[in-house]
Amino acid sequence: MRPARFTEFVIDVVKNQPTASRVQTLAEAGDSSHPYGVAITLQGGGRETRWQFTGQLPDGAKHEGFADEPVHGTPVPAGPAPQAGDEPEAWLAAALALAECPEVAGIERWSTRSQPGGQKGLTLTFHNGARIFARVL
Repeated sequence: MRPARFTEFVIDVVKNQPTASRVQTLAEAGDSSHPYGVAITLQGGGRETRWQFTGQLPDGAKHEGFADEPVHGTPVPAGPAPQAGDEPEAWLAAALALAECPEVAGIERWSTRSQPGGQKGLTLTFHNGARIFARVL
C-alpha cells in the first residue's frame, strides 16, 4: 500500500472510531510540507495528533512501473478497541488492527521496540512486502 492510498485507508478507519472526533489530511489541516498524513483529534480534551506517512516498496521493486495492487493474507489480530485516553501511538495501532485489513501483515509500535528511540510512530508491513512508516509530527 502506497502512502496516498494508506492516507485514505486511515481516514476511513479513524472516522468510524467512536473515540475520534475529527480526522483530516495534513493538507486540510494546513500542513503543506508533508505530502501524506493525517491530523486526528480524539474526543475528551480535543487533542490533535499529526501523523506523517512515508513508504518503502517491497525489496527489489522499482517506483517506475510499480502497481499498488493489494495482496491479501491473514490480517493482524484485532485487539481491544482504542480508548480516548490512549497515547496516540497506541490509539492508532489499535484502530488499525481493529480494522482487520487483509493487506496488513504486521503493525509495530516504535515505543515498544527492544531499543526504542524518542520518536513515536508505527511501521506497517504489508503482505506484498511494502512498508509504511507513520511518525508522529
